[in-house]
Amino acid sequence: MTTTLPQTLKKSALIISGLFLANQALASGYHFGTQSVSSQSTANASAAEAADPSTLFYNPAGLTKLEGTQASININVVMPSVKYKDAKAYYPGMPGGQQEINTAPDGSTNVSRSGKITDDAVLAPHGYVSHQVNDRVFLGLGVYVPFGSSTEYQKNSVLRYNLNQTGLETIAVQPTVAYKINDQHSVAVGLVAQHTKAELRQYANFGAFIGANGMADGSANVKGSDWGFGYNLAWLWDINDNVRMGVNYRSKVSHNIKGDAKWLLEGPAFANPSVEQGIRDSGYVSKEGAQVKVATPESLSVHGMWKVNPKWNVFGDVTWTRHSRFNKAHLTYDNGKVVANPQTGGQTTSNVTTLNPQWRNTYKVSLGASYQVSEPLQLRFGWAYDQSPVKNDDLRLATLPDSNRMWFSVGGKYDFNKNNTVNLAYSYLKIHDSQANLNGWCGGTAMGPGSEACVSSRTNGTAKFKSHASIVGVQYTYKF
Repeated sequence: MTTTLPQTLKKSALIISGLFLANQALASGYHFGTQSVSSQSTANASAAEAADPSTLFYNPAGLTKLEGTQASININVVMPSVKYKDAKAYYPGMPGGQQEINTAPDGSTNVSRSGKITDDAVLAPHGYVSHQVNDRVFLGLGVYVPFGSSTEYQKNSVLRYNLNQTGLETIAVQPTVAYKINDQHSVAVGLVAQHTKAELRQYANFGAFIGANGMADGSANVKGSDWGFGYNLAWLWDINDNVRMGVNYRSKVSHNIKGDAKWLLEGPAFANPSVEQGIRDSGYVSKEGAQVKVATPESLSVHGMWKVNPKWNVFGDVTWTRHSRFNKAHLTYDNGKVVANPQTGGQTTSNVTTLNPQWRNTYKVSLGASYQVSEPLQLRFGWAYDQSPVKNDDLRLATLPDSNRMWFSVGGKYDFNKNNTVNLAYSYLKIHDSQANLNGWCGGTAMGPGSEACVSSRTNGTAKFKSHASIVGVQYTYKF
């Protein structure tokens, strides 16, 4: 009995971790990309502006600039497009002398080597409230989406043993206190409570156990959730009446996502009950627990604003993110499973899948401006360069074909009266074309030194990706 059964596991790990990584068409790495329409219109360059309660996310010290009580509701419609093509994968091991995958889960040759892996449109709401307690103390509360995505390959994709479907839903609640030290300096501290739900569907080549590749597929359906906690620190400095700068630090949030993994079997070979029983006896039970520990990264933002004249404002922001926290991740199943021993070529047991993405720390640079056309109408626009944490094609995950990108944003603000304001924004994200060289060997590239005995597909492959995204946003702010 050979061991490619682990395929499912490795990729399921890839997926649950990839869930945290899956923002394919938005900001690089984990991030959703925008939490405020007024900031989106400047490509997120206007963190020092403190124009409305959404400043709570970008620089909460800006709450001291907001009089009375205000509320802001933001809605983003995200239209991502992530397409893959020229996909190839190989039964287990490296290409060259190995059999290329050319069968579907039902054993037919109806396979897909290209397609779109994102939804056409996704809705994301964000809400903020600010309240002035007195001349010094200001309070805020934000509920927003910091991370989130969904990707799904066709069930008959040749890449199904590496990935089939992932989903991530994250919502953060942030109560904040801001303090005005004097007319020039303000500071703030916030608590971040973050809830994350993750799910995946990953196929396995159980046919490798019985010498019938493509005739006995299985799939792991994994769902889990967790609460994690962090904090936010900020400082805002009015250098003079026309120039302002600020610093915003968001801490890491650690998650231990726990849930259930359900193993389903399909394919002509399972018409024989003894085949199914053999797979179950190897540790791939119909239902078991699974967990993975992941930390969403800390970030440090330095930003500024210059009031050039009564008509023009200019904004800038540089954000550093410690994506290197995603250097290695482990997905742990409750039950041990029969897997290949890459050192001996025999068999052993494991309940762990290891990922080695080796992400790097990144920078995002944003520039923006606003122009006051008339007393109620302001036009806004911006540009940003967002660096990917992926070092090269060999470390790019199928669940996250992430690459460097540029933002182009335009928008406007209209004050209907002193109490009611509406912001609109449109952003286009140009994401560099990329390729993923998928590696199913934990810790190595083939049998031998460096490879670990783990729950893994040992399936290698490659695919090319072409991605872009559009984001439309509307924001309503009311001053009580």
